[in-house]
Amino acid sequence: MTSTQHKPVIGFIGVGLMGHGMAANILKSGYPLWVVGHRNRAPVDDLLGKGAQEADSPRALASACAIIHLCLSNSQQVDAVMRGPDGILASGKRGLIVVDSTTSDPGSTRGLATELSAAGMTLVDAPLGRTPVEAEAGTLDAMVGAAPEMFDRLRPIIDCWAGNVTHTGPVGSAHTMKLIMNFISLGYASLFSEALTLGVKSGLSPQIVRNVIGSSRMSNGFFETFMRYAVDRDPDAHKFSIQNASKDVRYAANMASDGDVVNLMGAAMKQYFTHAEATGHGAAYLPTMSDHIARLSGVDLAEAVKKGARADDE
Repeated sequence: MTSTQHKPVIGFIGVGLMGHGMAANILKSGYPLWVVGHRNRAPVDDLLGKGAQEADSPRALASACAIIHLCLSNSQQVDAVMRGPDGILASGKRGLIVVDSTTSDPGSTRGLATELSAAGMTLVDAPLGRTPVEAEAGTLDAMVGAAPEMFDRLRPIIDCWAGNVTHTGPVGSAHTMKLIMNFISLGYASLFSEALTLGVKSGLSPQIVRNVIGSSRMSNGFFETFMRYAVDRDPDAHKFSIQNASKDVRYAANMASDGDVVNLMGAAMKQYFTHAEATGHGAAYLPTMSDHIARLSGVDLAEAVKKGARADDE
């Protein structure tokens, strides 16, 4: 571990599936780290064991830190830690920098940036790409919305947890870009699920669908991860919940509405995710959409996979 001398004190709120790895890599790079407790104590206690300190509120965290990272589930949670009576704004810490790695609503982000600026603080949006595996490895993708000089100032810290960093423009632009990325990936999830269902109903095994597409130019990293669950039945293939995906689809729909953009494909995706969440599957991971969409057409995808495996053995 490198010396902490002259390194700014970093705060972290949201040390869950993605945040734990990010925070651990900040610590590993020699930055002093404070965290706010989480309902799941395991990641918090792990970081404390590595040398982090714990604050009892966002306000106390802000008082102790120069830069705070947020890695939360939605804009409502960001608003709560920012604006609550024990929130970051209540600290009055002029010069504080807040790096929001949540997939947030860009309109909310720009509004918060204005509010923080009036309080002498700076908001930077730096949402993430990839999965908890890359978070632990320190090789996430990062999109960063900030003034150029602020981007340069923060780059050494972001490099602790990201392997691919892109400056997208001013504050709010990174959350916009992240929603476009998720619009594509969640569209993939819907499309791949429908394709599997259509293939099975038409007499093909899930294995055949996966193998043919997987060896063609239509394959991609998301396809491979998605099929590790849909066909290989790996429950941990992509640890991203349907409820978070549904939230991102709604944010993208709001962005399209605000921009007067025709969003027919987004509307279809939204119905799939809304239905899955409304029928009690929100906590399940994203690739299980393959099961949900298959059930809508009377297909038991897990059984179809077993049948396909038996056919391969014959």
